[in-house]
Amino acid sequence: MKSKIKLTSSLNSYLRWPFLLTILLLCMDISIFGVSTEAGIIMFIYVIVYILISFSIYAYKHKAILGDLVRFASNYGQVQKQLIKEMALPFGVLDTEGHLLWVNDEFAYLVGNEKGTKKNIFHFLPGIDKESLPGDELDSEVHIQLNEKNYKVVMRKIVIEDLEQFSANMAETDEEVENTLIAMYLFDETEIVGYIKENREQRLIVGLVYIDNYEEALESIDEVRRSLLVALIDRKVNKYMQSIDAITKKLEKDKYIVIFKQKHLAELQNSRFSILDEVKAINIGNEIPVTISMGLGVNADSYLRGYEFARVAIDLALGRGGDQAVVKEGEKILYYGGKSVQMQKTTRVKARVKAHALKELVESRDRVVIMGHSIGDVDSFGASVGIWRIAKTLGKKANIVVNNVTKSVRPVMERFKDNTEYDEDMIISGQEARSLVDSNTLLVVVDVNKPSYTECPELLEQTRTIVVLDHHRQSGEVIENAVLSYIEPYASSTCEMVAEILQYIGEGLRLRPVEADAMYSGIIIDTNNYQTKTGVRTFEAAAYLRRNGADITKIRKIFRSDMTEYQIRANAIKNVQVFQNVFAVTECNAQGQESPMVLGAQVANELLNINNIKASFVLTEFGGKIFISARSIDEVNVQIIMERLGGGGHMSVAGAQLENCTIEMAKDIIKETLHKMAMEGEL
Repeated sequence: MKSKIKLTSSLNSYLRWPFLLTILLLCMDISIFGVSTEAGIIMFIYVIVYILISFSIYAYKHKAILGDLVRFASNYGQVQKQLIKEMALPFGVLDTEGHLLWVNDEFAYLVGNEKGTKKNIFHFLPGIDKESLPGDELDSEVHIQLNEKNYKVVMRKIVIEDLEQFSANMAETDEEVENTLIAMYLFDETEIVGYIKENREQRLIVGLVYIDNYEEALESIDEVRRSLLVALIDRKVNKYMQSIDAITKKLEKDKYIVIFKQKHLAELQNSRFSILDEVKAINIGNEIPVTISMGLGVNADSYLRGYEFARVAIDLALGRGGDQAVVKEGEKILYYGGKSVQMQKTTRVKARVKAHALKELVESRDRVVIMGHSIGDVDSFGASVGIWRIAKTLGKKANIVVNNVTKSVRPVMERFKDNTEYDEDMIISGQEARSLVDSNTLLVVVDVNKPSYTECPELLEQTRTIVVLDHHRQSGEVIENAVLSYIEPYASSTCEMVAEILQYIGEGLRLRPVEADAMYSGIIIDTNNYQTKTGVRTFEAAAYLRRNGADITKIRKIFRSDMTEYQIRANAIKNVQVFQNVFAVTECNAQGQESPMVLGAQVANELLNINNIKASFVLTEFGGKIFISARSIDEVNVQIIMERLGGGGHMSVAGAQLENCTIEMAKDIIKETLHKMAMEGEL
């Protein structure tokens, strides 16, 4: 109403300006009277005539002028309404519940149904829901697809003070208009979205392709056929890459670099990187199937950055055992393949190189601190003892970090305590280690390569000299800036790896019987008494430990179970559920036991002795978490299953941890994951 009053005052002032000018003329006439009476009289006569003319014009023309103004305003409102109605931009007005109150012609044409425009906006504009409407904020923006076009929908909250005036500018509507409305604009962005998509698809992806077992495959075939095998591999790789218009260049005898457009990436992902199976199918008499690994760097901000992504991806693929493709896009990492059983390499050249590098690092530091994973097992502790012996042989102070001593580790560890041959501070807690570790300390991490799983993650930030020794496959979470990383997924256990390293240290190193027992125990536990992941090098490591005094009888007595544990395992097997006829799922209720996860792993191993069971999943509740032990023989890769749940491991031995859920919920999660992976062809 204030705007109306101001407008009326302005018009009245404009129409009454002759009367205001009369005052000025009278003042001027009085001034002339002071100069000349005759001139003043003449001037006064003209002023009277001016006043009479002005009053006459105002009296006769006032109503006519106001009528013209009203007609102009009416015509202007009609023009404004017509402009909005025929505007090329789709425009509509909603209430706060999403019901359309009014739309212009372009909006109605876009929807294609005049009656449909009276319904709720959620019914015919996909992608817009209650949460999309502007709440506390004045504007909201949503991108949708409609009629094969892309639109940016801008919704603006407006508060109408004069509803009558607003309704006059809109077309007639039967709806009751609220005080708060929402104005909706649809901007066609099909062209710009198309350009963005085209630009993204034209980006170049850098990839690295490595042959995992080049030497081993060639050695398994006659010498006259080796060149033919290499030629077949080259042909498969080049033909596959040519199908996606890629540039392929052979860097070395077993390494390729490929460059292709990003638009072909989805095609590779949909086929699950079929090149992995195509190369594996090559057989001209070679006893060992040829496997390859791929690493791709996607959506990097520069070509150099893309190449670095590809390097990280191929390292992950090789660190996880090969025969798989890894796609790295920033922090996001996707895995494909990795289903085949990997053959253990017979050569120990890599172990010798790593041993010499470790020896140099130990000699260059004042102190060595060794730690494994949280809730440590015998493999973790046995490997730590082996590294401790290397440090002592080289004359360095060494400590092993153990926070919680589990029941499985306690019998082995007690043989080192109260033993005059070993330092009292040989085994320390994580808190004590934090006060000892500095920039001149060598930190050796064994049996784990995830920083969050280590016994004391804070130690990783206190020193820059870190060594990682592990036999688990790598995942996206890795220990960064390790000066030496020896991750060998082919190995049966970390104790096996350390046993090989010990043989190349020199300096007259010899294990004591109690140390050999600890490492031998680690191999036995991780191989389930040499039934899982054993190879030639596993038995060679065991033979080395036997030569150093490992006593099998003592070790067997250490790992004997009591009656309560037997009953817990039997009850878990009794309550097993068989899913899809091949997957065994059960709960190991080990409340009150010191090492419930060990019992769960034992149950998982025993379930594999049942006919037709391809994989077993045993759930154990401990410390507010659900621990999953997954085992298989050779038909199912439990490692990729556990990775879906945030865990990892090996093809036949893996695990994961679930939080904020019950046992029953965890079982449902496992079954749903198995069903989904079976539908995707991952199992």
